[in-house]
Amino acid sequence: MGFRKKNKSPSMLSHEFIIQNHADMVSCLAMTILLGLMFEVTAKFAIMFITVQYNVTQVLGEKNDPVNFYHYGPKDVATVFFYLLIAVILHALIQEYILDKINRRLHLSKTKHSKFNESGQLAAFYLFSFIWGCSILTAEDFAKNPTFLWEGYPHTHMVFQAKFFYVCQIAYWLHTLPELYFQKEDIPRQLYYICLYVVHITGAYVLHLHRLGLLLLVPHYLVELLFHASRLFYFSDENKQKGFTLWALLFVIARLLTLTLSVLTFGFGLPRIENQGFSLVKGNFNVLTVRMTCLAAICLTQAWMMWKFINFQLKKWREHNQNQASKKKTNSPKSKPHKRELIRGGATNGIVKPDEKTSPRARKAKNS
Repeated sequence: MGFRKKNKSPSMLSHEFIIQNHADMVSCLAMTILLGLMFEVTAKFAIMFITVQYNVTQVLGEKNDPVNFYHYGPKDVATVFFYLLIAVILHALIQEYILDKINRRLHLSKTKHSKFNESGQLAAFYLFSFIWGCSILTAEDFAKNPTFLWEGYPHTHMVFQAKFFYVCQIAYWLHTLPELYFQKEDIPRQLYYICLYVVHITGAYVLHLHRLGLLLLVPHYLVELLFHASRLFYFSDENKQKGFTLWALLFVIARLLTLTLSVLTFGFGLPRIENQGFSLVKGNFNVLTVRMTCLAAICLTQAWMMWKFINFQLKKWREHNQNQASKKKTNSPKSKPHKRELIRGGATNGIVKPDEKTSPRARKAKNS
């Protein structure tokens, strides 16, 4: 008998090697940037990756207390890149220490396995982003005063929490693009919604519409959190489907809320303020072309989401009707045979029919 060959480690930079070690490689790169803070020569460059840039100190109120605000610039690309690495590391930790352990207990199929991992990752992100976004809205009183969405535009200055929130949001959705390298199925669908997130969040950040973007993201993330949480419960037990009903109701409400706030901001609020015009230096984009482009992009996205939602509900409704019809066929009692069929069956088996029975006199005449 020949000797059994041991499993060889994959070759350097091969597909399997990257799959197995991509989190370790990213961790080494992040640690290298952090180690740059320890040396005076590299600290100036390393701090650009780690801390939020472009802070401005302003004095507000009668007490003359200095307050730090932030605006954006080219150095934000470095900050987004660093937190993209952090997102990859967190993605790998959630996958290895939480989702993989649950998958071993559930014994899911390959298709359900990939969907379970996707919903687990997104549910964790949506929960964290929803709580963080609510804390910013509560502190800034965005929800109490709707005119705050357009008053004082352009909103070139942001508080630290708002800017860091947008940096982390852009970094997370950009990190999902290289993660598609490890996917084998359903890549176009994921690529569609990833690109939509990146375009809309980056657009709100660059066009100084971070107030509107934050107010639209929070209810949207709540709806998506409910959907992916319901899907996780469904994979664990297929009888748990009540969450999808609540998700369907909130989904329609969130779409109407998004359209209402968008029309109110771009159609009525921004056109009526005094500061009109286009200026890259001042960060002012309050012109008709930009407003209509933003409103059209939001409306088309909401229409596309509603179209996908309606098709999804129709598909589920058809599957439900088919399942109910198949259950009725299997559970329906067998139809009783007709009287004529019984008579024909008795004749073939040698049984005498009632009308063929002869009287005793006829029998005597026949015997004689």
